[in-house]
Amino acid sequence: MAQNPAGKPLENGASGGPKFKVAIAGGGIAGLITAIALLKNPGVSVQIYERAKEFKEIGASIGLGPNGLRSLEKLGVENALSDDVSARQSSAWPMIYRHWKTGEVIGHDVHKTVETKKHFTARFHRAHLHQALLENIPSDVIHLNKKTIDVKADPDKGATLYFEDGTTAEADICIGADGIHSNVRKTFVPSHTLHWTGWVALRATFEASRLKDLEFPEDAAHWIGHDRNFFHSHLGKGLFTTVGGFHADPSDPNAPGQDAKWDDLGSLKDFKELYKDWNPTVRAFIEASPYIRLFPNFAGKALDTWSFDNRVTLVGDAAHTHGGAFAAGGSLAIDDAYALHLAFNHVWPASPAQTDKPTKEQIGEIFRIYEATRQPHVNRLLGVVHNSLAGQKTTVERGKTETDEQLRERVSKRMDPWWISEHDVDGAFQVAIENIEIAQEKQEGSRPRL
Repeated sequence: MAQNPAGKPLENGASGGPKFKVAIAGGGIAGLITAIALLKNPGVSVQIYERAKEFKEIGASIGLGPNGLRSLEKLGVENALSDDVSARQSSAWPMIYRHWKTGEVIGHDVHKTVETKKHFTARFHRAHLHQALLENIPSDVIHLNKKTIDVKADPDKGATLYFEDGTTAEADICIGADGIHSNVRKTFVPSHTLHWTGWVALRATFEASRLKDLEFPEDAAHWIGHDRNFFHSHLGKGLFTTVGGFHADPSDPNAPGQDAKWDDLGSLKDFKELYKDWNPTVRAFIEASPYIRLFPNFAGKALDTWSFDNRVTLVGDAAHTHGGAFAAGGSLAIDDAYALHLAFNHVWPASPAQTDKPTKEQIGEIFRIYEATRQPHVNRLLGVVHNSLAGQKTTVERGKTETDEQLRERVSKRMDPWWISEHDVDGAFQVAIENIEIAQEKQEGSRPRL
């Protein structure tokens, strides 16, 4: 694990005052990028508490859109933008849609605000992106085998994290970056629930050299079928990924896949059976897959707030349980971290004159700006997700009734996802500041004069 050029963080801030202590629950992509973002302020110290006993090459592929890549660049994480760790399209199309049987291109997305290939949608093995982020963090701030099971917040003092091994940690604030099944979120919003969407992804990642005898279009593509799709893409470091899956009616107590566990080993035989009638190229991809793993999809409703007692806030999947729709999860987490960085430096900017930590009122203002920046965009996305999930049973039935003409029309009338993948965090931040200032002016103007 590489050291940050800044070395081990000092206990005091730029002017010698005490550092503002941040505890991050979760050392995944959301937790690491949040640490990187907050450490840009020299008055901040960070400790990361991760449940895993060690960081291993687990998981599958992950895509980052222009929004996430731009945020990484603004946070100085240049190594994660390198072509060494990710793959980009040779064309200018971020996604191509192919007919499940004929293989012909029946649609494609376009970048609308991207001026450099550096910001073209990039696809990584999750472990490679994770390692690239680790290289930007001092190794001694990461604590493994620390599963957060509870958090107590005192508005006047700070936050205390309680771990499964019986130990605790104290900080000025806690940031829950512990994923879609977040224990930090459960502590403060126990009524929030997740539900299986009826979708189970079947994924494999392997050396692209296994495809050396296969001629196929190089660019990543979604192959569109009546009730299932298939995705393939090159990744960084010579890897390749295939993603298939099936839909079921989640309200059906006998639905297949309802008992699947995340990252379970699946059946290659079943995978081949699902796509036995598909285009030969798809079948060849599946034949090259050395294994298949199951990833059941879960989602939850939007939270009213991500922040609690001026001492705790959430980022990434802990904050917005969108279930990975539009492959947006990685970029959403990175944009969360960047927005939190912007809010922090707006309220408590890095300065040699720093002598005191932010007050609880300032912390509350940081969280308020952060949410005002992120929630309108994320809640719009969640609205699309849940409207789509409401039609899951329709998806299953469509496989029995949809004609080829109707499939092609469905692709041609699909939602353009550019507003998701090219979201402007800086613009949203400026709008949030302006709206908060207008609201404050109205509030002050409505106060009776003595």
